[in-house]
Amino acid sequence: MKNNLTKALLSIFLVIPTFKMTAQVVGGSTVYQFVNLPASARITALGGNLITVMDDDINLAFANPSLLNPAMHRQISFNHTFFPAGIGTGYVAYGHFLDRWKTTMHAGMAYVNYGTFDQTDITGEVTGEFKASEYAFTLGAGKELYEHLSVGANLKVITSQFESYHSFGLLGDVAAIFHDTAHNFNLTLVMKNIGSQISTYNGTHEPVPFEIQAGLSKRLKHLPFRFSIIYRYLDRWNVLYDDPNNEEDLFFFGDTLTATKSNVLDNLARHFIFNGEFLFGKKENFRLRAGYNHLQHKEMALRNLRSMAGFSVGVGVKINRFRIDFGRSLVHLGAGQTHLTISTNIREFTRPMTIVDEPLN
Repeated sequence: MKNNLTKALLSIFLVIPTFKMTAQVVGGSTVYQFVNLPASARITALGGNLITVMDDDINLAFANPSLLNPAMHRQISFNHTFFPAGIGTGYVAYGHFLDRWKTTMHAGMAYVNYGTFDQTDITGEVTGEFKASEYAFTLGAGKELYEHLSVGANLKVITSQFESYHSFGLLGDVAAIFHDTAHNFNLTLVMKNIGSQISTYNGTHEPVPFEIQAGLSKRLKHLPFRFSIIYRYLDRWNVLYDDPNNEEDLFFFGDTLTATKSNVLDNLARHFIFNGEFLFGKKENFRLRAGYNHLQHKEMALRNLRSMAGFSVGVGVKINRFRIDFGRSLVHLGAGQTHLTISTNIREFTRPMTIVDEPLN
């Protein structure tokens, strides 16, 4: 069984290049975009993406299954994000280590509830109400193949409903991470959202939000600080919005550049997410976080107005048996999103087990 699982995980990496990557688009051109929302408050605080850190946080496996490890055994987490206009999203996750196969499994459910809307006729007369929601049921596995190399895969079953329009889809993630615990260094590669719609909203198949991501993280030797650099859309270069009226652009905090130079630098910067996390205490029970997402900063900016869109902050603290995390992302000049996470380990309420939870880098 062990050899079969290893072969299966490796075969996924070999088969992926043969898929037709029809979903190489950004923005509002794909369905099921909610699967790219951050799964936890920690991820929200770190720029909306964290694929590079290997510890006991079960929420990280939703975006990168190769991070699954024995420290996540019996971890359970509840997450909810408060968006403007009453929209709510969340994620529930559980991890379990299978000692026989040296494999860590996880199961989760991501959801987004768009609320209740008025249903009207062509004259604007209210004739009733309807609701809109989407769900992603996730099952994944990860294991260490060699001393410094781990791999993992996720399967996501998607259901989406907007009034009388329904869609069903299957997505998958495959990932690998090189983790050097001696130097507190990680390097990872993730292929996200491989798949397609099984049933469509109106008979037309639409692309899914496929992308390839790479990232690295490093924990400093003499400072309780870990930083990560993540590169999104490795599968495509141009992620700019084509604005024919834009003869010059404002880059970062207002430096004006010519259109050509600005476009090249701006496009490059939109691929990156930068974040950092301070880990205080012997058991790292208090954490401060911050992140910056340049793609979000530019897409949510208003012309000739500076804003903090794309910046995010957060804090995490462990109280008794529970870890509570808070994240705040400044999505737009007029609004932001607030994320709350409550996590614990079921083993802390039962008898001790033999698995040792040693922190990883």
